[in-house]
Amino acid sequence: MSGTNSKKQMISEGPIIILVEPQLGENIGMVARAMANFGLDDLRIVAPRDGWPNEKAISAASKADHVLDGAQIFDDLSSAIADLNFVLATTARERDGHKPVQGPVSAAKELRVRFKRGEKIGILFGRERIGLRNDEVSLADELVTFPVNPAFASLNISQAVLLMSYEWLKSGLDSETDIPHQSPDFAPAEKHHLRGLIDQVEEALDSRGYFRSKKKRPALIDNLRAVFSRPAFSENEIFFLRGVFSSLDQYSRSAPKGKSGPGLGGRSADDGLNDE
Repeated sequence: MSGTNSKKQMISEGPIIILVEPQLGENIGMVARAMANFGLDDLRIVAPRDGWPNEKAISAASKADHVLDGAQIFDDLSSAIADLNFVLATTARERDGHKPVQGPVSAAKELRVRFKRGEKIGILFGRERIGLRNDEVSLADELVTFPVNPAFASLNISQAVLLMSYEWLKSGLDSETDIPHQSPDFAPAEKHHLRGLIDQVEEALDSRGYFRSKKKRPALIDNLRAVFSRPAFSENEIFFLRGVFSSLDQYSRSAPKGKSGPGLGGRSADDGLNDE
């Protein structure tokens, strides 16, 4: 269906679309076209298999050049979402119970509420063949899945982007009724702060022999990341927790903070995170 009109105002706002290791340039181009159809233009690509820029992507984008021209390339997913406050991960298969799961309609409405509050929001889409890995899903705040035929549930990534982009635009129409949001009125911390907290806890546990079984280690780390990424921590809450963990690492019951003599960890308990 043809409908490009350069004389009309271009809608350009909404969630950042993040593609994780896409394999085909044609799919990236069709994703760009789907985004442009519904007013999205912020595309991030993690480790595209065939490199970037990609001529096949340009050809398939059907004049959505502004999306491709502004696309950012990242080596890893953590870097791609580091400055975001809230991230949804799309998935076609059942996962464990650590993450809330929504359909596209309610997910788009929640994204709209967060966007209006000034949060930076993103949606993750996985590889064409296997989607997102569990360790990648663990970096997201919530999951979104689509009501599809259970006997034929596979969606092309451009189709999945199209569905979410459509629901995003529809959630902002005058005929859509905004829903009240029950979350506290604060902006969730950027992902690099949360990543620092998780790395700190992992290191502390690792140094104390918590991950004794090499076989169980990946699952334990995935569970740890899921627990800490499930709530929407504010930046101040993360700084507070890091100060608490630093204090536990530095001082013992027999040599608490304030007593003379060295602590246990060789670092300041505050670690630059408290205001004492």
